[in-house]
Amino acid sequence: MQANTASATPGTNAAPAFHPWMAPLLALVAAYIDTLGFIALFGLFTAHVTGNFVLIGAAFVHGGSGMTLKFLAFPAFVIGVLMAKWTHGYLSARGSNNIVKILLALEAVLLLAFALAGMIFRPDLGSDHGLTAIITGMTGALAMGLQNGTSRLSLASLVPTTVMTGNVTQIIIDLVDALSGNAVARERIRRFIPAVAGFVVGAVGGALAYVAMGFVAVLPVIAVLLILIRIADQRQ
Repeated sequence: MQANTASATPGTNAAPAFHPWMAPLLALVAAYIDTLGFIALFGLFTAHVTGNFVLIGAAFVHGGSGMTLKFLAFPAFVIGVLMAKWTHGYLSARGSNNIVKILLALEAVLLLAFALAGMIFRPDLGSDHGLTAIITGMTGALAMGLQNGTSRLSLASLVPTTVMTGNVTQIIIDLVDALSGNAVARERIRRFIPAVAGFVVGAVGGALAYVAMGFVAVLPVIAVLLILIRIADQRQ
């Protein structure tokens, strides 16, 4: 099976090519952790800053708890993005061919820390949003910030894997164009649908796994990252 490629601008080098399972598996990871965190950590979005801002705004009007947790998740997310930026820049300057693998390995380590924090502190068993929830939530947001940064810096030739709104919008637009015989639109649909499907599977899987296993449910998605590290052979 051919790896997904992004069309290169004329006169430039071709964009990096990646294994076709990279996008759907990364989307699965993002949705899985975001859903798990939302259920376990009092409505915290670990992967989506937008969702937390909406919930904070709603809390100002209707009241609610967990605002400190949601506020502090933002700087943790930012630090995760900066980690991706600094790591990508450092390795790029040294001509490394393993940038994607190293960034995915860092994410796996951070998700392991997220799992351990949840299993040790068990903030989901408390009735408040205290320090244990903040530590656990910030660790999850850090990992997801890293994945978001990695997606923009090292995996830009893939379709977006952490936010599906733009993907679904593009699919709808392309479906209309594909009806008129637009081959480019059909090819883009073929590339975007697996990521959306992976995200849906991850969201459902994260919810069911958390209900069954608690924070131990983070461990299977770390295994998915190990698979991604194995298949992340960037051909430049």
